[in-house]
Amino acid sequence: MLKKIFSVLLVCVAAVAISSCSGKLRPVTADLVKAEPQPLEVTGNKVPVTVSISFPAKWFNKRAELTVKPVLRYATGETWGPSFRFQGEKVLGNERTISYANGGNEQLSFAFPYKPAMDKSELFLTFEANIKGKQVKLPDLKVADGVISTEALASALNASAAIAPDAFQRIIKQAYDANIMFLIQQAQIRAQEINKGEVKDWKDLVANAKEAPNQNVSVEVQAYASPDGGIELNEKLSEQREKNTTTALKQQFKKSKIEDVEINAHYTAQDWEGFKQLVEKSDIQDKDLVLRVLSMYPDPEQREQEIKNISTVFRQLADDILPQLRRSRLVANVETIGKSDDEIKRLAGQNPGRLTVEELLYSATLFDTPSQQEDIYKVATQLFPDDYRAYNNIGMMRYRSGDLDGARSWFQKAAGVKPNAETDMNMGLLALNEGNVEQAQQYFGSAANVPELGEALGLLYLQQGKYAQAVTAFGKTQSNNAAVAHILNRDYNRAQEVLNGVKNADATTYYLMAVVAARTNNLDGVVNSLRESISLDHNMMRKAATDLEFAKYANDAGFKSLIRL
Repeated sequence: MLKKIFSVLLVCVAAVAISSCSGKLRPVTADLVKAEPQPLEVTGNKVPVTVSISFPAKWFNKRAELTVKPVLRYATGETWGPSFRFQGEKVLGNERTISYANGGNEQLSFAFPYKPAMDKSELFLTFEANIKGKQVKLPDLKVADGVISTEALASALNASAAIAPDAFQRIIKQAYDANIMFLIQQAQIRAQEINKGEVKDWKDLVANAKEAPNQNVSVEVQAYASPDGGIELNEKLSEQREKNTTTALKQQFKKSKIEDVEINAHYTAQDWEGFKQLVEKSDIQDKDLVLRVLSMYPDPEQREQEIKNISTVFRQLADDILPQLRRSRLVANVETIGKSDDEIKRLAGQNPGRLTVEELLYSATLFDTPSQQEDIYKVATQLFPDDYRAYNNIGMMRYRSGDLDGARSWFQKAAGVKPNAETDMNMGLLALNEGNVEQAQQYFGSAANVPELGEALGLLYLQQGKYAQAVTAFGKTQSNNAAVAHILNRDYNRAQEVLNGVKNADATTYYLMAVVAARTNNLDGVVNSLRESISLDHNMMRKAATDLEFAKYANDAGFKSLIRL
């Protein structure tokens, strides 16, 4: 009898031992799992998550296989993450192996593509297990609540599309030159110089500009000496050349009845800058050596001596370069004054064919409404069909109004007329709006020097989760998108400054002010800013009701009074 009882006890002990190694897995409990961040947050248009799981000692059956799969559940559906597989020590496979005796700590990193419905959501881990091929049912485990989506408040639709600018100048300034040459160490004006064709043509230009009703003209005399012969001699020589040239020019103007033309005169004792330019353009022997002397010796006298020491070169310099520096340069500064704004605006409406393409494109800026501006650009496409700018600018107007299909059509026409940086940048914005970050990056790479590019790149970096780079790209831009970058970069003072400077503040502007206030523990700021936001867009009430940025104020009476769903 005792022997039989002992046998039964032995079987029971063995069963307990076997069950501890081969029995059903226990449910994974919340104390074994930690999900970060808490709450979840959109970064780079995704919801990244890192889950840490601690498998306790003697939990993971040696013959068990376990698949952990995250799922984010929300009102309109659910999004699944990748599968993570683990195995016991006696399973033949290539998955992560967990020790039965010691357990193990594992990290699961994954990301969900963001959807607005995820703002109010729950993150679960699901478990599929089997022991020796037999399924073991384990319950799902909730590990996080909700998603902060402040990054998503930045939008390509709020970015500035690039305008292809006009080159209109009301006052066009042009300079016209002529030279009076001198003999070495001489300052007298020779008759053949003052009467040569170059100077006569220059004088006629001054006379015509003086008489033209839409032009102003002034004259400069710039006298020089070549950098040889010593500073004291050249100082006196260049000064005398300036005086003689000015006197001769006044006589010529009086003779030709050119009156009231201002003459500004000055001189340069040693024209080292002119010398350097002529040497650089020449093909003289050892010119690199001469240029090196200029850079090594700032003292004029030492320069002159060092150059003279290069005997093989100095003769060529004396014959070919130095004579060109013994001169007085005559400069006529002519200002051509274009049409007034009133005249341009009148012609744009009544007779646009009398305007140049620059005047017509400029005229669009003189009208107040988008429809008037677009009409001007359409006229420009008819009168100047080979100029891409009007096509691009119609696309820009359509982009501003939210007509993205229309914008794309006009941008494509602009690119068809001529590939250009402004249109590439605008196509990049369309790509960003569609979530195609890679294509947007390609377009932006072809848009160098477009003024609006910094703002577009800031938005690109935001959508890549590169917040510090976004801040740099936005620079001094004052926009909602720039404020989002500063908020996510944790610079709340700068974010508030940017928001205060936004022109035509909208519901998003005030909503972002509420976010800044929430993050800086300013309850009054939260309530007041949300009130402004909701007054401009009632949909902001629904967003604020589920936005975890305001979770700590959910029970506040002032906050609750705003959220009446």
